[in-house]
Parts: sequence; C-alpha cells; structure tokens
Amino acid sequence: MEAIKNRYEFIALFDVENGNPNGDPDAGNMPRVDPETAHGIVTDVCIKRKIRNYVELCKEGEAGYNILIKTDKSLNSKFKAAYEAEGLATGQKGKNPDDVRTARSYICRNYFDVRAFGAVMNTGDDPCGIVRGPVQVNFARSIDPVYQQDITITRQARTTEERMGTGETEMGKKSIVPYGLYKAEGYVSAMLAQKVTGFSEDDLELLWTAIINMFEHDHSAARGKMCMRKLIVFKHENPLGNAPSHILFDKVVVNKKAGVEFARSYDDYDVVIDKNMPEGVTLIEKL
Repeated sequence: MEAIKNRYEFIALFDVENGNPNGDPDAGNMPRVDPETAHGIVTDVCIKRKIRNYVELCKEGEAGYNILIKTDKSLNSKFKAAYEAEGLATGQKGKNPDDVRTARSYICRNYFDVRAFGAVMNTGDDPCGIVRGPVQVNFARSIDPVYQQDITITRQARTTEERMGTGETEMGKKSIVPYGLYKAEGYVSAMLAQKVTGFSEDDLELLWTAIINMFEHDHSAARGKMCMRKLIVFKHENPLGNAPSHILFDKVVVNKKAGVEFARSYDDYDVVIDKNMPEGVTLIEKL
C-alpha cells in the first residue's frame, strides 16, 4: 500500500467520571497529576496502548496488523522470526546492514504499531534497527486541575485462611478523579511514513477509528466512565506542512462555561473552534 501524502495534526478531547484514567505507580497508583498545577495527566504510553488494543481487537489475524508491543512473546524472538521469514541468517554477531534493513522492512509491513509509532528494535542477536514512527502523541492534560480522591471500599473475599481468622471482610481503597476533561495533541508525519514505515491511508483511517473507539472496549471498574468527546484533525496539503502545529492547536479553545466553578460534566465546558485555517490546511471534525 502507498504511504500517506499529507501531514496531519490532531486534538482529542476525552473525559473521565469517577475513575482513574492513568494510575501513577510512584504514587500508590493515584491518578497522575502535574505536582505544580494539579492538572491531570495521561501519558502517551497509556494512549498508544489503548490504540494498540483496539487495533488488535478489530484486526486480529489479519495480515499486516500484528502488534509488536504486547506480552505474548519476547521482542527478541519476534526479531528473530523476521530474519527467518526473510531467509536471513540468525544468531550471528555483526549483522550485515542490508540484512537489518530487510528485517526492519518486514517488521514494518507486518506490525501496525511499528508502522504507526515506530520502535527501538536493536536488541539481541537479530536486531531490526530503530524506526521513527510517523504518529506521535503528547501527554494528555486536563483542562482544569483535578481532584484526586481515595474512596474506602469493603473487600468481601479474603485471600488466605490466616486473614479469614480476623473477619470475613477487610477495608481497601480506590483512587478516582470525580470528573476531568483531558486534551491530547498528536502528529502524523507524511515524510516519515514515505521514507521509513509505509504508513498508508488505510492505516490512517484505522488510527482515527481506534482513537474514537479506544475507550469503548477498555471499560473497567478502575477507570470509571471514560468517553472520547471530540477528535479534531488538521490536514495539510503539503507533506512538509502548511503551518506550524502550535498555531493549529491554538485554534481549539476549551473553557468552563460562565458560572461553573467545579466542572462535573462535559456540558460544563464550551469548546470553541476557530475554523479560519491557514492556507493549505483543512479542518476535519471526526467526532
């Protein structure tokens, strides 16, 4: 498939209600926050994991849509499989650069997440090089500071007979954000798609679909109610771009409505989009 010819930027707005969108293991799995401003944070790794999970769910078994970064096998075994599939020698030190490029090309053709996000694949005896992916995502950040709350819960099932001796139940905690609206910004580079991974128009449409639906098959008691609210895409005519990304991102302004002190729903916000685009840029509201 032919690689994309246009550069893109995008903004995704999503919210959480009574849930933990991204726990911080350095803080007892409390919701991640900026310690200086108390704005909520969802990492790029978290967002890309949800995109990978959706693609794997809807494309499982289809050629070209495997997912490299998951827990099924070690990465080095997957790199070795790429060498074997291309008929290259495995397990030898000092790889021929042409062999590495051939294996890297195989990985890009067969793994969606490498075509999209890139990967560091230079480990083990069968390295596949380093791929810079055309799709990159910033940390999502809440529009307003979020309130982290620890909810005390009762656990009905004890794990050991010894603990059963002190009673049938025990207390636990659950960390939530009562409400938060988050904004994530991302980029799609046509030049990297053309020169490196071959990220195609079909891949791009799958990416948009995955972003729109990435919370729909990821529900859990811990994450509460999470919804994608808006996906705004800026399409450039020129593969190198027609305007700086920050100018386009500034076209979308999100503020609390007048009289709202503590936002507790998406309806408490106004999303204002300046549709006067720079020449060569098209605004597309996917959601």
